[in-house]
Amino acid sequence: MTASGGGDLRAGPYTVRGLSLGGVFTSVHVPELDVLFDCGVALRTAAGVGTLCLSHAHADHVGALNALLGIRGLQGVKTPLRVLMPAEIVDTLLAALRAMTELQRWPLDIYPVGLSPGDVVPLRGDLWVRAVKTFHPVPSLAFQVVRRVQKLRPEHAGLPGPEIAARRRAGAGAELFDTVEHPELAYVTDTLIQAVEHAPELLASQVLVMEATFLDGRKPIEAARAGCHVHLDEVIARADLFAMPHLVLMHVSQLYQPAEVAPLLDARLPPELRARTQALVPAGAWPA
Repeated sequence: MTASGGGDLRAGPYTVRGLSLGGVFTSVHVPELDVLFDCGVALRTAAGVGTLCLSHAHADHVGALNALLGIRGLQGVKTPLRVLMPAEIVDTLLAALRAMTELQRWPLDIYPVGLSPGDVVPLRGDLWVRAVKTFHPVPSLAFQVVRRVQKLRPEHAGLPGPEIAARRRAGAGAELFDTVEHPELAYVTDTLIQAVEHAPELLASQVLVMEATFLDGRKPIEAARAGCHVHLDEVIARADLFAMPHLVLMHVSQLYQPAEVAPLLDARLPPELRARTQALVPAGAWPA
C-alpha cells in the first residue's frame, strides 16, 4: 500500500504504484521510469518525479496538480516538473496555474511540453515517450515508453570491433547501425477500446496499464462507450490481442468495491490472460 491508500504492484521490471478510481482520481507512478501518469491525487511518493504524462484535463486526472506542485515546493524540489500533455490544453493549463500561483502566493511552475499523436520526446538515457491518439470528448493522449538501442546492420556483422569503433569516431556510425525500439510500458485511459486497435504498437509493450472502468453487466457496453470508456467485455472479446507479458487494469468504477475486482477477473477473463493480469486497486476500501 502507498501512503495515499492506493495500490502497489510489480509488473515485470516495473513498479506500478498509485490510485485509480474512475471519475474520482487517477495517479499512477512508475518510479523506475521517473514518470507519473496523470495527477488526480497528489502522491507524496511521486513528488520528486521528473516527468508527468497528462492524458487529458478532466478533474479526476489533473485536479491535484496544484497540490503536487505545492508538495514539491515543501520538499525543496527546484527543477520545474516537466508535463507532457495534449498540445491543445497547454495554454489553458498554464493560465490556470498562473491563477493558482496568485492565490497561493507561491510559484507553481512547470515545464510544459505540448504533444500531438505520433510525437516522440526523450525521457532519459535511452528511453523515449511516444504520444498516441485516444478517443475521449476532450483532447486526450495515451503514452508509450520505448527503449531505443543501436543494432549493427546485418551487412556489417563481420566487422571487427576496432574497425567499428574507428568508423564511429570518423562519424560513420549512422551507416553502421539501425535504431531499434523496444516497447517498455504503455498507459492508456479514458478512451474507447479502438485506441489499441488504431495503435497496435501499444499492445506490443512489455507492460500495458489500461483502464477497465466497467467489469460486468452493472454497466452495459453501450453505456461505457457513450462515456468513451473501456468495458471488460471488450477486452474479453479481443483477448487474443492482449498478448503482452503484463496487463494492469485500472480506473475501475466506484460501482465496484476493491474486493470485488479480483473475483470478477477470475470469473470472466480467459485463464491464460488472467494469469498475466493484475488490477490496481487497494487491499481494503476505497480511500474516503
